[in-house]
Amino acid sequence: MADDLPPDNGAGSPFNTEAYDTIVENPFLRASDAPFSTFSIDVDTASYANVRRMLNEGQIPPAGAVRIEEMINYFTYDYPQPTGEHPFSVNAEIGACPWSSRHRLVRIGLKGKEIDRKQRKPSNLVFLIDVSGSMQPENKLPLVVKSMKLLTQQLDERDSVTIVVYAGSSGCVLEPTSGDNKKRIIDALDRLGAGGSTHGSEGIRLAYQMAVDRFIPGGVNRVILCTDGDFNVGITNRSELTSLIEEKAKSGVFLSILGFGMGNYKDATLEELTNKGNGNYAYIDTLNEAKKVLVEQMSGTLITIAKDVKIQIEFNPVKVNAYRLIGYENRMLRKEDFDDDKKDAGEIGAGHTVTAIYEIVPAGVEIDLPKETDSRYQRTNKELTPEANGNEVMLVKLRYKHPEGDVSTLLKSAVEDRGGALKTASLDFQFAAAVAEFALLLRSSKHKDRASFEDIISIARVAKGADPHGYRAEFIELVKQAESLFARRR
Repeated sequence: MADDLPPDNGAGSPFNTEAYDTIVENPFLRASDAPFSTFSIDVDTASYANVRRMLNEGQIPPAGAVRIEEMINYFTYDYPQPTGEHPFSVNAEIGACPWSSRHRLVRIGLKGKEIDRKQRKPSNLVFLIDVSGSMQPENKLPLVVKSMKLLTQQLDERDSVTIVVYAGSSGCVLEPTSGDNKKRIIDALDRLGAGGSTHGSEGIRLAYQMAVDRFIPGGVNRVILCTDGDFNVGITNRSELTSLIEEKAKSGVFLSILGFGMGNYKDATLEELTNKGNGNYAYIDTLNEAKKVLVEQMSGTLITIAKDVKIQIEFNPVKVNAYRLIGYENRMLRKEDFDDDKKDAGEIGAGHTVTAIYEIVPAGVEIDLPKETDSRYQRTNKELTPEANGNEVMLVKLRYKHPEGDVSTLLKSAVEDRGGALKTASLDFQFAAAVAEFALLLRSSKHKDRASFEDIISIARVAKGADPHGYRAEFIELVKQAESLFARRR
């Protein structure tokens, strides 16, 4: 199922056909019944930028557009750099839950290794650009061209750029060109014009073929797809498109998807393609957002430092009555998938931060969940291990592979709860909690409890910190805008 935006019936406005998948929220689970929680990481940020666009247009976003993990991961957090052999650090913090006073929040954070731009490996990049008729508006192809020029300015003689376009058919408009020949790349971008239908599958095949032909062993090999996602010629079925991307991902070429535009934007399709294509997904609504993704965070967008990154939490039922993972609904895995190296999972880029938040119900705090029952083969009074009676709340386990590897590496870390109040938690913890609370309200979550815009603004103001790029200050203004829109709807 999908959440569609209502038609925009303003004078002269086109019919709105934007589509978003319905999100079924993760429920609370009793730790004694389901002690393991397993999911794939997600570094995408598209949801936050897209939600921001809607709110700034005076529109309350549909619930399916609000992916909480992408809202939280839009912001960077001050996790320590990795210091050992592993490509990222693993961090955990427990603090008070601002919207449910008897519950606790657990924040799990990863910080990818920073790579100095002077030391980065050479890049083989294919810009795959949708030039169909739907891409004519100023916030589509013209913004694509400006955005890719920003990226081009960051490249040098180590890099190669190829430009493939597609509309009713596809073609290569720039053969592989050295990154220091910026004029030739920019001239090719300036010549692009929009028109015709959208034969996306043909463009995808050609782009991957070009990337494979110039494959750099040990380097960065990536297709960057710029589109509104409205595929209407060739393979148009989401399932078949997903299968095509899965097949191409086996080539060792990674994928970045940059979404553009509004009105016919197909978020659900682009998000699924990214998940299956060893990729990352951002939504570009302004040139400032393009600068954030392609300049400030260029290394994270382009350079993969670990792939198939999975997290598994083991909850201690002596300390935890129940828990739920906030967000990551379409990234959930089975318990046995954690140890299965054939199971695909998310990638983390250089310098990326990844954050996941659990809401936990401490032991002794009641919650309305189905009662445990005996099974034929196992009683509910399970025998406890010595660790269960210690101070550990949970065990965090991670598996990852090196970008060119096939065998995963396992990391483990036990986590204790010191019982601190929200105001004693780190500023990053407080801010991430505020973003999660905001997303719960936007989604009208049944788990929002006493969440309020006033509370979010209060927490975010205190936790704003240095905010060098102003993204956290912008978030506070966005919350105020949402509060006003929701008040008008009542």
